[in-house]
Amino acid sequence: MKEIVLSLLTGMIVGFLFTLFRLPIPAPPALAGIAGIVGVYLGMRLFQWFTMFWK
Repeated sequence: MKEIVLSLLTGMIVGFLFTLFRLPIPAPPALAGIAGIVGVYLGMRLFQWFTMFWK
């Protein structure tokens, strides 16, 4: 739970600073960004699942 809170807090600080300095947010549009994150997670889990059966 601590990692989730720290990650959220870090993201909020970065978002605040980028907006403060009027820089573009270093992330894709909201839905595409979420889909990318989910895809990376699912790919990692799929790899772990495959390697579990190959051992």
